[in-house]
Amino acid sequence: MKILMRADTHVSFAVPVEEPKAICTFSQVLAALSVSLGSLVVGFVSAYTSPALVSMTNRNMTSFEVTPQAASWVGGIMPLAGLAGGIAGGPFIEYLGRRNTILATAIPFIVSSLLIACAVNVAMVLAGRFLAGFCVGIASLSLPVYLGETVQPEVRGTLGLLPTAFGNIGILLCFVAGTYMDWSMLAFLGAALPVPFLILMFLIPETPRWFVSRGREEKARKALSWLRGKEADVEPELKGLMRSQADADRQATQNKMMELLKRNNLKPLSISLGLMFFQQLSGINAVIFYTVSIFKDAGSTIDGNLCTIIVGIVNFMATFIATLLIDRAGRKILLYVSNIAMIITLFVLGGFFYCKSHGQDVSQLGWLPLSCFVIYILGFSLGFGPIPWLMMGEILPSKIRGSAASVATAFNWSCTFVVTKTFQDMIDFMGAHGAFWLFGSICFIGLFFVILYVPETQGKTLEDIERKMMGRVRRMSSVANMKPLAFNM
Repeated sequence: MKILMRADTHVSFAVPVEEPKAICTFSQVLAALSVSLGSLVVGFVSAYTSPALVSMTNRNMTSFEVTPQAASWVGGIMPLAGLAGGIAGGPFIEYLGRRNTILATAIPFIVSSLLIACAVNVAMVLAGRFLAGFCVGIASLSLPVYLGETVQPEVRGTLGLLPTAFGNIGILLCFVAGTYMDWSMLAFLGAALPVPFLILMFLIPETPRWFVSRGREEKARKALSWLRGKEADVEPELKGLMRSQADADRQATQNKMMELLKRNNLKPLSISLGLMFFQQLSGINAVIFYTVSIFKDAGSTIDGNLCTIIVGIVNFMATFIATLLIDRAGRKILLYVSNIAMIITLFVLGGFFYCKSHGQDVSQLGWLPLSCFVIYILGFSLGFGPIPWLMMGEILPSKIRGSAASVATAFNWSCTFVVTKTFQDMIDFMGAHGAFWLFGSICFIGLFFVILYVPETQGKTLEDIERKMMGRVRRMSSVANMKPLAFNM
């Protein structure tokens, strides 16, 4: 609806004007699919140690000795490498570009898996895991930033969760293949997975925002035309991007760290860090890493490897459900559901282990740990698994997006390392029940954090989100306000 004014009467009257339709083009789906294949590699690599260490520590299947201490480092070196990759990824996506940074991880992923597959000593395995972890850290921040900057707001939630869904497919693939392959063959499979990812990444363009930030207006126009379709009028959106960049350039300083510490930038950065904190302090990586041992301690009669596969299937299904709901229900509703599910299951699990440790008969409740795990994973994957990464690409201001995403990703991997390395110490100090109750209490605090501080970004353009987060008024382009899409493949 537009308001028109007649010159002769100076009277305003409403005339219905047809708004342009937002179209989710095949190109946007291809872009999301291409980077999501990288996420599949990330999921496979992240889950590798869980099935691989079983055969790797078996001297009948390995030509070299892997001590318990070395095995702990095979699993623990990846979060440290991810931390380093997260720190390096920020400058990479700013200077090399989002697409080129993602593309640059493909060959190292292949090399890292081949190093492990052909390993003749523990050092080669550790080198391969460090290289893989470094690439995972880079991919963790560059994938959501790329999708956030290329996909239209009406489908940014749905297509933005594709990397998480594919990551869970990678985890599940690793768990299933690991039941049939030894550590070396599993690593060879890991070396083959990045090949289609590498090929498809050559087919998609750099983000228009990055081109605009580098003053390459014509390339930005071509990238927008490719993403929105040849028939789309991309000029209004391009002009909006250029105005946003001009505004960012006027307020930018040379010192990136000082830029991050500005009051207007601290708010979105703090929200992103808070989401990352509550994501990892929900205990997810500790629970996943120690799935088999937790089930053994619980006295469950279900095979530990089967439990791991079940958890992987639930993880994927929950993310698929979230993909369908996120652009309908919104981000905050899914975070509420996620938090409540995790709080309930963690406290129930804590109660189960408390009763078991105090000599009560829980033999008839062998089904309870798996049920709680399934609901816990379902809840996590619906909200706190994918949404912190999705919102990192949405709420961080454009002028600090690279450096701020680097800080958030490094913080996430730091939390991952701390939780996974201290989980066993927590169990020794306060018992399994105390560890689960602690994680549940943190999730309870996280619920209020979401209620009070996390904004709803459903259906909003990045410029609109930035304007509201930072209190600036900026004219929106017509493309930014397009109505619900017509899906056109």
